[in-house]
Amino acid sequence: MQEIKDTIKFIQEVYKTKDLIPLHAPHFGGNEKKYLLETIDSTFVSSVGPFVDRFENHMASLTSTKKAVAVVNGTAGIQVALKLVGVKHGDEVITQALTFVATTNAIKYNGANPVFIDVDLDTMGLSPQAVEQFLLENAELRENGCYNKKTGNKISACIAMHTFGFPVHLDELKKVCDKWNIPLIEDAAEALGSYYKNKHVGTHGEISVFSFNGNKIVTSGGGGALVTNNIDLGNRAKHVTNTAKVPHPYEYVHDELGYNFRMPNINAALACAQLEQLTSFLNNKRELALAYKSFFNAIGINFRTEQEHTKANYWLMCVELNDKKERDLFLKETNDQKVMTRPIWQLMFKLPMYENCIRDEQKNAIYLEQRSVNIPSSVRIK
Repeated sequence: MQEIKDTIKFIQEVYKTKDLIPLHAPHFGGNEKKYLLETIDSTFVSSVGPFVDRFENHMASLTSTKKAVAVVNGTAGIQVALKLVGVKHGDEVITQALTFVATTNAIKYNGANPVFIDVDLDTMGLSPQAVEQFLLENAELRENGCYNKKTGNKISACIAMHTFGFPVHLDELKKVCDKWNIPLIEDAAEALGSYYKNKHVGTHGEISVFSFNGNKIVTSGGGGALVTNNIDLGNRAKHVTNTAKVPHPYEYVHDELGYNFRMPNINAALACAQLEQLTSFLNNKRELALAYKSFFNAIGINFRTEQEHTKANYWLMCVELNDKKERDLFLKETNDQKVMTRPIWQLMFKLPMYENCIRDEQKNAIYLEQRSVNIPSSVRIK
């Protein structure tokens, strides 16, 4: 396809190289080294230190939430979020099959079972209409919550993932969850800097989780954060992720089963330096998205853009080919020319550990899986 050759040439021109162009590389152009050296000189490199507090305060301020809690990674954050909203062994959790495996793994870590509901084509995220349809056909409200009539299990949470930073239809999904008395958790791992109706994503659910993995817009090497407007829930998240240790000058007292999910101070230092540059990162990526949109529109390839009433962070930029055959050719030729591209994740119910989970038709998820490709999306160094 000539369009693929043109794409390779355009991306090489954008990044000004014919060497390997990664999918999403971190950019360290601020106070990273300064803050890391401060941490090393202080000797507080582990889970106690001023950068952890600074990071949590910055995240709460950025998202306009009342409490933020730093954790070791986003997966751990989702695991704890599910526990905090009451998910127990044998319960069911509604989520999407079009997601990174960490979302689903975190459900299983709590002994619960994922229920895969389809996504919307326009957001690539959990469909409110599909959730409502599943509940109407399969669920009933009881005094203590929502239950699956067919399995008898409680449906104790719903996790929506903002795919590649594009917000789901949050108002509609929240309305469905409230109607059925199901707590909503936002997996905002990919959505730092994304907004829905002028509110940062992660502010609509009971509790939300962000990731700061090495491939995210802002990275701490490894790390995550829970945010919530429920102070009691936030304080409990801090306690549980800190091995459930009761504060005391020297005694070791733990009052429940907790997790050693604390973010080290040295990682928080890196995160703080990165957060200081978030606005410039987002502006840089938005410029890239506009350039991609213009280019792909001209050659007849669909480039994914944000929906009305949303502002996406364009974490991983995405094109949609006409079919799987064309997608596979695009992937092979770009990677052969050292332009790193990747397919969307294999749908969760196709993985051996989740193949027997409850799911609906998954028409949209299958459509997107067969056509979607991520293209290089790194912040360009100027």
